[in-house]
Order: sequence, then C-alpha cells, then structure tokens
Amino acid sequence: MELNVYKIDGTLSGDKIKLPKDIFGIEPNAHVMYLNVVAEMTRRRQGTAKAKNRSDVRGGGRKPWRQKGRGTARAGTIRSPLWVGGGRIFGPLPRIYNKRLNKKVKTFARKSALSQRAQEKNIRMVEDFSFESPKTKQLHEIITKLELENSKTLILVPDNDRNLWLSGRNISAVTVKEARNFSTADVLNAEVLLIQKSALSKISEVLKK
Repeated sequence: MELNVYKIDGTLSGDKIKLPKDIFGIEPNAHVMYLNVVAEMTRRRQGTAKAKNRSDVRGGGRKPWRQKGRGTARAGTIRSPLWVGGGRIFGPLPRIYNKRLNKKVKTFARKSALSQRAQEKNIRMVEDFSFESPKTKQLHEIITKLELENSKTLILVPDNDRNLWLSGRNISAVTVKEARNFSTADVLNAEVLLIQKSALSKISEVLKK
C-alpha cells in the first residue's frame, strides 16, 4: 500500500511511501486487540482503594452490654459492620491490577490496529515537523490544512518531542505519541493516524523485533 506524503501546508510533497505489508497489511484480529486493550487499561488502575474493616476501626474493644437480660440483641462490639461507625464488610483493599500478555500477542495486537486503520484508509503521511517552543495555534493550523480538524487524530513522531506534545495537549481531538511508545488503545481511540515520514521506520523497527 502506497501513501502520498503531505506537506504541513496541506499540499502534496510529490513523494510516496510504501507501508510495510507485514505491519499494515495483515488481517486484523479483533479478539487479540480486545485482550491487549483490556490489559493496557487494567494496568492504568492505581489499585489504592482501601476501606476499614472491623479490625481497622478504632475502638470497640469492650463488650457494650451483658450477653443476656436486657431484652435486646446480643452485641460484642460497637464497631460491628451492622452499627453506625463500624467497619465495612468485604470493603476494597489495595491490590495490583495486572494482566500479562506475551510479547508476540501485544505486537500482533498493535499490527492488527494499524492494519485496521490502513484498511479504512485512515492513515496519512506528513513530512517531519517540529516547533522551537509550544505552539498550539500553529499545530491547529497544520491539522486544519490537512483537513483533520473534525477527526480524532493520533500524531506519531519519530522521537520524543516535548514542544510538539505540549502543543497538542490543549487540542482535545489530538494526541501526540512517540512512534516507539504508541499502544493498541491509542490507535483504536483515534479516527485518523497522522504519521511523520521518519516515524515509519521507528514503527517498523519496534514491531519487527
């Protein structure tokens, strides 16, 4: 599959680039993408939720009244989960949320996501560009000239570009990622992939390992 390379002013540069068939031309596997996205989203959970159970709540060490003779239900502590101020039954405890997938499955999932966007013809190639300082307005102008202002766009850049990342942070429909670090969820969450020309070799380098 060959794609035209665009300039940042929205015109064609005259260059064409061929997408690697083993990355952008495979049959997408929906189940593998699902497994990878679930694993990625699960790892983002902090797992720090904590509620006090009966043993954690302060007080309640003395039996509040005698076992028999009062005509009321027996009680062993005022910190029973049935009482106001008592501990919580089966409350959440700190835990590690982690779903592990082997490397081949994760790589296959990312290839499937890229191939799906390629089949939909939602991949655009653009010449490399960067900013000397964060320029949200300038990035928005580039997105507009490329006619992507109405699409959720994932921009893949060859190297870590903080100025470009800061420029895209205030545009809700734009996400900037280094080509080495994009995830399956990033690709599926975007409607269009805007790949800088030299980022393609980085993608190939990572996914062919």
